[in-house]
Amino acid sequence: MRARARVVAECGADGRSVVRELRSQAPLALLPQRGAASARSPATTVHMVGSATSPLGGDDVALDVEVGPGADLVLTGVAATLALPGQAGRPSRLVIRLLVADGAGLQFLPEPTVVTRRADHHGELHVELGAGARLRCREVLVAGRSGEPPGRFRGLVRVTDGARPLLVQEQELGDPELQSSAAHLAGRRVLGTEVLVWDEDPADGLAGDWWSLNRLPGRGCLATAVGSDAVSAQRALADAVAAHPGWSATVLGAAAAVR
Repeated sequence: MRARARVVAECGADGRSVVRELRSQAPLALLPQRGAASARSPATTVHMVGSATSPLGGDDVALDVEVGPGADLVLTGVAATLALPGQAGRPSRLVIRLLVADGAGLQFLPEPTVVTRRADHHGELHVELGAGARLRCREVLVAGRSGEPPGRFRGLVRVTDGARPLLVQEQELGDPELQSSAAHLAGRRVLGTEVLVWDEDPADGLAGDWWSLNRLPGRGCLATAVGSDAVSAQRALADAVAAHPGWSATVLGAAAAVR
């Protein structure tokens, strides 16, 4: 299956952010938030909903997101993603491109991705930030369902601030020796990361129980957490995010909800 989805958010004349373009294609459906909650918020919210079993081996899915100057977009998932093996033995692939213009803000908060037994899933995340752009971008990877060995995951995260790279990071799951290493998952099965480019940064790196918050070159931070399950890993990740001095309790919302 080959699928492409796209969302474009812009700042309206009244200062509120609006969705100008929304294109979905199975297995990825994009649904804008409506009702009183949407009317009260200056940001616009779009939910990502899986409309078919995916990614299966051989699937090629791409999501393009553009946030125009001064706009604010919250892009959230509603259910975990299961990476599953296909019959042809080919890997599945998901490529996400986020373009955040000058003075804009984006919170990209998908639900966890579970890499099931015999799956082979490749993920790429490319982010381009304009001057003064703000970003919160989360990824939670689960190595297999409860009681099963994991499949294979290979991922790339690349974040640039103008022409300057802030973060280039590769991730890998599914190698038993690597996952048992203290330098990787230390025997745990869930890895959570969150890129925060949001106002003030801490003066130094911070750490707690199974989480860390480290500054990126130039601006921004990388929060990292591991856990034995998705709930504990997301709680640790929320602790790391809460330690960020530029992240207010009001904006924290979604992270605090998993406590």
